[in-house]
Amino acid sequence: MMNDQNGREPGDRHDSINEPYHGPDEPDIREREWQHGEDGVPDHIADEQLTEPATFHPEESAEETREDAYRSDMPGAAEKPATTGVARGNRERKKRGGAGWFQAIGGGVAGSVLTLAIAVPLLNGDPGETNAPAESGIQSESEQQSSGEVTKVSKDGSLADMVEQVSGSIVGIVNYQQQQQRNPFGGAGNDQSIPAGTGSGVVFKKDGEAAYIVTNNHVVEGASKLEVSLENGERAEAELVGADALSDLAVVRVDAKLVDAEPLAFGDSDALRAGDSVVAIGNPLGLELSRSVTEGIVSATDRSISVDTSAGEWEMSVIQTDAAINQGNSGGALVNMNGEVIGINSLKIGGSGVEGLGFAIPSNDVVPLVEEMIESGHVERPYAGISMYDVAQIPRGYLKGLPNDISQGVYIAGVDPEGAAAKGGIKEGDVITAIDDEEIEDGQALRRYLYSELEVGDQAVFTVYREGKKTEIPVTLGSSKATSPS
Repeated sequence: MMNDQNGREPGDRHDSINEPYHGPDEPDIREREWQHGEDGVPDHIADEQLTEPATFHPEESAEETREDAYRSDMPGAAEKPATTGVARGNRERKKRGGAGWFQAIGGGVAGSVLTLAIAVPLLNGDPGETNAPAESGIQSESEQQSSGEVTKVSKDGSLADMVEQVSGSIVGIVNYQQQQQRNPFGGAGNDQSIPAGTGSGVVFKKDGEAAYIVTNNHVVEGASKLEVSLENGERAEAELVGADALSDLAVVRVDAKLVDAEPLAFGDSDALRAGDSVVAIGNPLGLELSRSVTEGIVSATDRSISVDTSAGEWEMSVIQTDAAINQGNSGGALVNMNGEVIGINSLKIGGSGVEGLGFAIPSNDVVPLVEEMIESGHVERPYAGISMYDVAQIPRGYLKGLPNDISQGVYIAGVDPEGAAAKGGIKEGDVITAIDDEEIEDGQALRRYLYSELEVGDQAVFTVYREGKKTEIPVTLGSSKATSPS
């Protein structure tokens, strides 16, 4: 940053913020102190105390920068040979008051002796004789300059080293959708695939000829074509393997020969604690900012966020972080300090006055669902075969005699004739208030119970009101290959 007043950078050795002002009639105190002797040396210092004759140049001392002064106090500075010294010559000693200078020089000599006494054993002694710190792999600036190389630090010692190892396995994903182009001369236009959005993905697995990449369902939803942007800038056409709207996860596949990066390790998200350091890696706002890294902490480990999906409203269990997550980060990795993926970035809460509210799908939820999609192409869940509305959202006049004390439940708006509910006897217009005596407040509660407590093939007892009468209907749950309303 340039100083607007004098055109110099703050920290320049002539900048007024670093040197006190001296008026034209007031000599610099540094020069005044060195004017005791004719040759610029205080008179009280004996010739025998001068270890190396040389010529003192006041202008060189005045030109010394703050950086040089700082380096002269660093450990190891005692090894650097002196370039300037103090000479007196064979002149007659004059008795002048110089006690302050003698104390300053004496203190400096004593300090130098102590520094040498400590530094020499550390540099030349037997390591077994000292409590030397463990090797960190970090070089000082002077060591880097002398070797001409930058040594990579240990895995536990460098965030940058970890990011370098991980970021190549983070890819960009482009969602192309069909759009009809307008014909300026009239008539029907041509359909053309155009980019509708971009997101991120993580290399999850390489298996023979295919590389599998995990991302968010909302990144790939509605795509007529998918492309993956790789670390080297190349793009490869991708095939959708499976997608699940409720978990907001999807898997795409590309030719393994095109992917040089190795799959990332997935860590244990249950071991996370609030305050753990994490980084988010992805492509915020598009591929131009690919593999951007933001750092933060785990703000909370087990949040429940209600989201609207193409399969209906759902309550997601997520990790909360303050690492910046923006559009385009979706599907990217939330990584711990060991370079393990502990979450797939999925959503954020934004708005005026809102900062640092990002959310990721826990890795322990991601891995089994992704493996299931790779194996079968879908996530198998219990399927009842109904579409529904919350009772609280429907005017009472449409509820056909539902008792006034029933204010919660789901209204059945439609029934799949081949689904489990229809086979069990549930009809359109029924109101479900409980399953296996577990109260059902709304559609989200019904899905949560079905998918968390029941499995395909289980029999569940539905408590139903039909034309004001309460009844219980057993239903043997089926399965659906694609995510459905319930």
